[in-house]
Order: sequence, then structure tokens, then C-alpha cells
Amino acid sequence: MIQPHTFSFLKELAENNNREWFMANKDRYEAARENVIEFTAEFIKELHKIDPQLNKDLEAKKCIMRIYRDIRFSKDKTPYKTNFGVSIPTHGEKAGRAEYFLHIASGNCFIAGGYWMPQADHLKAIRQEIDYNGQALKEIIEEKEFVDLFGDFTAQDQLKNLPKEYTADNPNIKLLKLKSFVAFHNLTGADLMDGKSPARIAKICSKIAPLNVFINNALA
Repeated sequence: MIQPHTFSFLKELAENNNREWFMANKDRYEAARENVIEFTAEFIKELHKIDPQLNKDLEAKKCIMRIYRDIRFSKDKTPYKTNFGVSIPTHGEKAGRAEYFLHIASGNCFIAGGYWMPQADHLKAIRQEIDYNGQALKEIIEEKEFVDLFGDFTAQDQLKNLPKEYTADNPNIKLLKLKSFVAFHNLTGADLMDGKSPARIAKICSKIAPLNVFINNALA
């Protein structure tokens, strides 16, 4: 489970986002990161039970995203992220296809899955699969428990205009206009501090797994 000290560190980092404070509290950061790595290792084991396509031998620490922000092109020059991001790919060992993503922050946690902002060739392939086999995707995203957990899948950011090669009368046009294909569910700190949280969050992900399979099949 995620320990209270991890949330305390993230809360204070958000209030003191500067190098001096971070260096003075580097040992707290290392302890929090180690806690997230341990949690992720357990979470991967639980995910593999519900999604066998996921590599159960993924190295947990390689799934933890860097806490250092890239500020080169940002107006916000604060040097550190105020969350731990956990990116768990479902294909190989790197991101770039469907994945599970866990966001851990003080007062703002969530679990997500799918494919956020696919690169152009992947987006084209996913749209082709939707055009050919949209009913299969609709059966996943319109299933009652999926909607209860993640809401309206088509409510994500969409193109203002029609994507090339598709017309307004296409029965899957709302799906074809999507820029991302993500299922998202908010969590509380208490959810993550529960001793059974890896298994419970993996159960939520069991409803994301068919979406990830659909996406990965489109990219096969």
C-alpha cells in the first residue's frame, strides 16, 4: 500500500517546489519513491492476473516516471512534479501503445488505461480498426460497469472537424473523432493506503483490459 509518509512528502513538495527544499528532503523523496516501487511491483502481479498480455516480469522501478519536470518550453518553471506517475505498458517494456497509468498525488489520485494522444500512424490504425470493427469497441465502452466506473468514453477531447477519410454519417463518427482513447477513474488517498489496494485497483483495471486489447490488436 502507499504509506502516509509518501502523501506527506508530496503535499509538502507542492508547497515548497524548489531545489533547496527538495535537496534538504532528498531522503524523504527516496523513501517515498521506494514505497511507490514496492506498491507497483505488487500491482503488476495483480494486473497480470486480469490481463495476461501484460509482462509479469516488468521491472517496477522502470515504470516510475521521473519526478523532474522538463521546463525548457514551459512558462511554469517549478522544477519538480508533485506526483508520482506509474506507467505500466501492456506491450513490451516501454510506453507507446495501450497502458495502465496510476497517478499518485496529495488529494489527486487516479487510475487510467488505454492510449493517450497516439502518434499519427497509431492514431490512423486505431481509427481504421474502429471503422471496421466499431461494434466491438462499443460493446466494451457501453457495458454498464464500464460506464459506472469511467463515464461516457466519447466525452473525451475530440476533433472539431471530421478526420480525413471519414464522413459525418459514419455510425462510429464520435469514436473516430477522439484524440485519445482513455478510461479514467478517480481514487482517494484512502483507496491507495488500504492494504488490499493493489488487488482492488487491478479489479477496476479488469474493465480497462478489453479496451487495451482492442487498441493493441489495432496496432498489431
